[in-house]
Amino acid sequence: MAEKPAKKARRAPAARPPRKPVLEVAGLTKRYGSRAALSDVGFEARKGELIAVIGPNGAGKTTLLSILAGIVRPDEGEVTSPAGSIGWVPQQAALYRRLTVAENLRLFAHLEKVDDVQGSVDEMLGEADLAERRDDQVSLLSGGNQQRVNIAIGLLRQPSVLLLDEPSTGLDPRQRARLWEFVSGLAGGGTTVIFSTHNVQEAERYSDRLLVLADGEALFDGTQTELHRTVDKESGRGRAKRDFETAFVDFLAHRGH
Repeated sequence: MAEKPAKKARRAPAARPPRKPVLEVAGLTKRYGSRAALSDVGFEARKGELIAVIGPNGAGKTTLLSILAGIVRPDEGEVTSPAGSIGWVPQQAALYRRLTVAENLRLFAHLEKVDDVQGSVDEMLGEADLAERRDDQVSLLSGGNQQRVNIAIGLLRQPSVLLLDEPSTGLDPRQRARLWEFVSGLAGGGTTVIFSTHNVQEAERYSDRLLVLADGEALFDGTQTELHRTVDKESGRGRAKRDFETAFVDFLAHRGH
């Protein structure tokens, strides 16, 4: 009886090469007198990631983003962005309230020395879903739409990395939802977004990764699931059932904060 031909062994799918970092941060330290606002903070960010920087008040979140944006110089450490520029959106909207939406974008495009000013303005109006409000005076816009204009300004140079400092502060729930839909769309299109927030639920819902700061130190860098596992391990309670906010508070407590 003829032998059956041996089945061909299945080839394992080729492993995808890891995405190269678009931002590399190493050993950032910043002191104000005897107080260390940041102490040896380092991490990497990859294309399209949404990274939440969370921690108690005074943890160093704004200091970190200000250094990444090039506004504050660190005492030690370095920031490299191999893929291109870094966009910065401060907590307080940097807008001229008496100008229209389009006039604000046009002004900042000139200040940023954008090559095609009108083309960039039109593109940002479309991307931020503000085309119908282009001729509206900024002072008449809702807080959510003002923040969209603010973010559109940060995108004028088409940065590979966008930094948002407490972007949803002062917005009502509906405005927050629309803002995060916009921001998530940016990440889906390949822009890396790093945002600071004190809203733990916001960090859980919208981020791919968490960077936890406390007293200027980076205590954790990973996913929400990994944070839960870390807390379970440190507490010795196994697979404890906790919501994310409880896990976050327990994590800080176990680390002495």
